[in-house]
Amino acid sequence: MTQTQRFIAVDLGGTQIRAARYTADGVQETRVAMPTQASKGLETVLGRIVKAIQQVWAFEGDGRIEAIALGAPGPTDAKQGIVRFTPNISGWHNVPLRDRLLESFSVPVFVGNDADYAALAEHRFGAGQGVTDMIYMTISTGVGGGFIFNNRLYTGAGLGGEVGHMVVDVNGPRCSCGNSGCLEVMASGTAIARQVKERLMAGEPSLLLEMVKGDIERITAKEVNEAGQQGDALAQEAFATSGMYIGTAIVSLMYMLNPELFVLGGSVTKAGDLLFAPIRETVKQRAPEVYRKSTRIVPAVLGDDVGLRGAFALCLMEFGL
Repeated sequence: MTQTQRFIAVDLGGTQIRAARYTADGVQETRVAMPTQASKGLETVLGRIVKAIQQVWAFEGDGRIEAIALGAPGPTDAKQGIVRFTPNISGWHNVPLRDRLLESFSVPVFVGNDADYAALAEHRFGAGQGVTDMIYMTISTGVGGGFIFNNRLYTGAGLGGEVGHMVVDVNGPRCSCGNSGCLEVMASGTAIARQVKERLMAGEPSLLLEMVKGDIERITAKEVNEAGQQGDALAQEAFATSGMYIGTAIVSLMYMLNPELFVLGGSVTKAGDLLFAPIRETVKQRAPEVYRKSTRIVPAVLGDDVGLRGAFALCLMEFGL
């Protein structure tokens, strides 16, 4: 491993595009962020991705850029570099993003799902260090995931690891994917807020009404967390429901894959025990001890740059570093 090898990592989000240049030993030499401008359409966003990469490309001294890796939201075929669709960037359907970037840059380009890359980051640099097999789950606006097996990212035929679309309630509401009762529609931050709004509109009391001055539509999982930390029963029950569904999904994954570790990240996990306690209680009730004793459930430890560090980790994996 030499410092003269450099890699560019890109994190494509619905509101921001972030890019960074790393040396092979993990030093982040420069970093930029710019608005995605998703409402302006596909070509505008593609142009801004190229611009972000160009801004972190140049450096002084010896060495060269070896590769670019980009994490995209939504189902992404990592083997073909095609973004199938994105839930928060309209107009993206079967976009051959890897090939489009190869038109502008003459180095290898890797394109994958952002949750997969976050899994790589936690495995290489975070809570999963030293573990051979782990599953990462991110619980925020939606629910995503990534599988690490035998120290490598596993995506099946290219689209595997979408834990947010495991069905946990066959009678549940319709999910954005077209199915019903997916983990995402039952347990995400969006689901927590939806459940609370429905119960408030039905007349249940809660601190939340005062917090948002009666404007129920202002409620997000963030406000529900704040109320729950203050002892609000409705808020706590909403997180308990979310935790029950996440725990149920974890038990199924334990039976199927038996990983050593589950790492849970995303904004909703900032609720701490409000979410983790019902997750662990559900696992205790539903999973046999032989599975529980060999599997840990822990919070993620990396911060907002987890997507960038994951894209960098993908480059290291692909280059055998």
